[in-house]
Amino acid sequence: MTDILLELDHVARYFDVSPPWLNRVLERRGRVILKAVDGIDLAIRKGETLALVGESGCGKSTVARVIVGLYGPTRGSVRYQGVPLAGEGAITDGRRLRQTRRGMQMIFQDPYASLNPRWRVADIVAEPLRAHSPELSKAKLDARVAALLAQVGLAAADGSKYPHQFSGGQRQRISIARALSTNPAFLVCDEPTSALDVSVQAQVLNLMRDLQRTLGLTYLFISHNLAVVHHIADRVGVMYLGRLVEVAPTHELFAHPQHPYTRMLLDAVPDLEMTGKARTAVAGEVPNPLDPPSGCTFHPRCPNADERCRREPPRLRPSAANGGEAACHAVAEGRLPPRTIALAVA
Repeated sequence: MTDILLELDHVARYFDVSPPWLNRVLERRGRVILKAVDGIDLAIRKGETLALVGESGCGKSTVARVIVGLYGPTRGSVRYQGVPLAGEGAITDGRRLRQTRRGMQMIFQDPYASLNPRWRVADIVAEPLRAHSPELSKAKLDARVAALLAQVGLAAADGSKYPHQFSGGQRQRISIARALSTNPAFLVCDEPTSALDVSVQAQVLNLMRDLQRTLGLTYLFISHNLAVVHHIADRVGVMYLGRLVEVAPTHELFAHPQHPYTRMLLDAVPDLEMTGKARTAVAGEVPNPLDPPSGCTFHPRCPNADERCRREPPRLRPSAANGGEAACHAVAEGRLPPRTIALAVA
């Protein structure tokens, strides 16, 4: 499809967390492999916001780091605008790879840790420009930095200050300005509002939506906060133990969730209209990712699991109920009753 900006094809990322070699020999133990991401197929269209949600440790941030090149995929491939950046068939021309990667940037979770405390704001925002456009004169560089700061609601004079002189929301605006410095088309936002106060979260989210409309940006938005996801995302992908279990348009997923895990997540959201009514809490604990369950990894916590779920891993299949895809045998076999949730999370 010509409107696809980014594609992940069977992407997996494993980490070797084995004890030292001598310990393994003495204890007669093999290698220990953590499957942080275990085979993800995903396509993000130009101009949309795709959100990834799930419990801590499900692999959301690892996916983000694989996309921007901080981690290399163990298998599979990452394609941006049709160009394979990592994995199978990746381009080896360093200049072309650098030019292509210029089109994607990342906004990190913690605005207090993602900015160098010893650099002035102007140097922080200008750093990507110096790396990608070393031919720019100082006058043009200063003008670009001032324009970027104004674009995110800061003054040009703020460029002479240090990060510790700003609030958390202002620091995140500086991070956004830095990410926009190379005129990217795609931003990976790894929980960009989770460390901020609620009122400041709304300001940053509104800024991001305005920038998306103005600049035609595409977002991969990672968050635990379903209210934030409902507000900003066009589509939602739900992850569990390194795999996607459901992908659907935002409003359809919130109104008609298909996968039992998605339903449990939505049931756990506080809602004044549900006060005094029985709720289905998210049962059990996340299994040990070093030793995941066989078959569907969610089956130990799922009230609808049967023998097939314990034996055979499900694949994402189209779901007519909400126009998305779900990886669930019970959904495919029609064993789950239809579910409509009137959830006030906006």
